[in-house]
Amino acid sequence: MEEPLIERMRAYGETIFAEMTRLAVETDSVNLGQGFPDTDGPRSLLEGATRNITAGVNQYPPGPGRPELRRAVSRYRSRHQGLDFDPDSEVYVTVGATAGIAASLLALVERGDEVVVFEPMYDSYAAMISLAGGVRRPVALRRDPASGRLTFDPAELRAAVTPRTRLIMVNTPHNPTGTVFTAAELEEIARVCRDHDLLAVTDEVYEFLTFDERRHVSLATLPGMRERTLSVSSAGKTFAVTAWKTGWVTGPEPLVRAVRTVNQFLTFSANGALQLAVADALDSEWEWIQQQRRSLQDKRDRLAAGLAEAGFDVNVCEGTYFLMADIRPLGYLDGEDVARALPREAGVAAVPAKVFYDHQEEGRHLLRFAFCKKDEVLDEAVRRLTAWHGNGA
Repeated sequence: MEEPLIERMRAYGETIFAEMTRLAVETDSVNLGQGFPDTDGPRSLLEGATRNITAGVNQYPPGPGRPELRRAVSRYRSRHQGLDFDPDSEVYVTVGATAGIAASLLALVERGDEVVVFEPMYDSYAAMISLAGGVRRPVALRRDPASGRLTFDPAELRAAVTPRTRLIMVNTPHNPTGTVFTAAELEEIARVCRDHDLLAVTDEVYEFLTFDERRHVSLATLPGMRERTLSVSSAGKTFAVTAWKTGWVTGPEPLVRAVRTVNQFLTFSANGALQLAVADALDSEWEWIQQQRRSLQDKRDRLAAGLAEAGFDVNVCEGTYFLMADIRPLGYLDGEDVARALPREAGVAAVPAKVFYDHQEEGRHLLRFAFCKKDEVLDEAVRRLTAWHGNGA
């Protein structure tokens, strides 16, 4: 049979996360590849979901989302970002942030429109831009020698914009690099949007997972940006319930209406019982969120120190679940080869960073490790990696 898949999606096969998780299972490896925690979220959240299910909240909720969750999202955006959104017209609930991003790009990108993205980029961005018929214009995040953090060159950002550019995709805190964009970096992005009349779609799922007293700033808070920004977030990372797939989009009514128009024919609605539990948690579980942030900061430090002792050069991580590590001090050049060998040779799974790049040479030497695991799991991974390197593998 002739290949049935549409041409613009033929470059996308099994995700690297599925592949590395499968390898981890086959080899009984410590899985530091896929970014999901191995502990549960707050007890009240889990009990709330159970209570709602047994109480009969098991049918379609309203398409835009339960009003209780939309109001809770509006309240937390006001508390933490100083942004006021009408819960009836400017907040929309989706099946996780991934569906929110997909619906946003499908709603806003015409065939041939260009989308500026920062690379490395989460893999769904590339796929959804392709599905929409858009064209990616990547701007690389590179390591700053002075600070050790990854950042972009403002001149490269400006040069990426052409008359066909429709929007800029912004992910901060950033997966996979762990960068948290500074106010100055966000102002550079905002200036480009204002100067060229561009829209912005922001992926803010790690908004509460920032470290060392850093504060996440939403691009929509900058002058002239609220009216041109769709912000996407979710409960999955905030409350360590990644399987719940409960997300939301906030923004000005015309942009949210565009997302709603598309998404009603994709997923239509998300689980109502979980929405109610998340709504309660957004109002009541701030201390749990803070404790999770502190715990993850300790885990970051634990794994970073272990990877450095094992011979990796570890980049600065300012937020998220992930560390990026350079394999060149170990004598290797291609992270994809190393990532595929590690499960069998070392019993550890990681993700090769170059799969997150259009210009793969930029990330060829990097691996991404997830540190959202129990301390004993991280310690075992470090022990195995140290033994692997010590054996000259």
